[in-house]
Amino acid sequence: MSGGELLSIKHLQAWYTPDEPVLSDFSMVLGTNEVVGLIGLNGAGKTTFIKTLSGLISGCQAEQVRFCGTPCLFRDKAFKQHRYTVFAEDQSFSYFTFHEYLSYAASSYGTKLPDISELLEGFHFEKYANVLLKELSTGNRKKACLITAFALRPKLLLLDEPVNGLDFQSTEFLYRQIRDYRRYGTVLFSSHILESLCLTSDRVLVLEQGRIRRSFTGQEIQNENLREVLTDYEAI
Repeated sequence: MSGGELLSIKHLQAWYTPDEPVLSDFSMVLGTNEVVGLIGLNGAGKTTFIKTLSGLISGCQAEQVRFCGTPCLFRDKAFKQHRYTVFAEDQSFSYFTFHEYLSYAASSYGTKLPDISELLEGFHFEKYANVLLKELSTGNRKKACLITAFALRPKLLLLDEPVNGLDFQSTEFLYRQIRDYRRYGTVLFSSHILESLCLTSDRVLVLEQGRIRRSFTGQEIQNENLREVLTDYEAI
């Protein structure tokens, strides 16, 4: 973890049905300006955790949540203004073009957008910038959300399976953007593609049965180690 503490969570529980928690006794700390990968078998709680951080899960409670040293709730405006989520699938704002959505998002976050020409070129998205989002393929909708995310530069960037639907060149460009994002803030992303974790992450957290069971840092982040721990959990 980096020197400063961006987000700390103690003993989080989250559920869709009260008697069946998806996350239980979940605790973690995210540092400032780091990249953290999240892995786990299907049903481990990766997407539920990202949705909880995004304020989409009403059934949740925690002993303590602190953002930039201040107690907060996931739906607090002060927290929402500093985080942006790219979901695995997103059908919202279907009747906006990309440029319309980007302008709306920038206004909502109260930020002035930088030049996005590099992002448009890197994701091969130039010719789709004025197409309605509902008319884009799954991969191009993902690109629209990723470009928006990297353009807004929030302190906390949440990515749920960001590689899904991307072509090879866009995937390689995405990896560079994730690695470079340390200049602006922290990235937390889930992925079932081990390569994406090994090529970008400072830390990898392993979820199993709704809580973090293992973590890997530095030279420990290798395909063999991650594959082995997932295989071990699958055998339990």
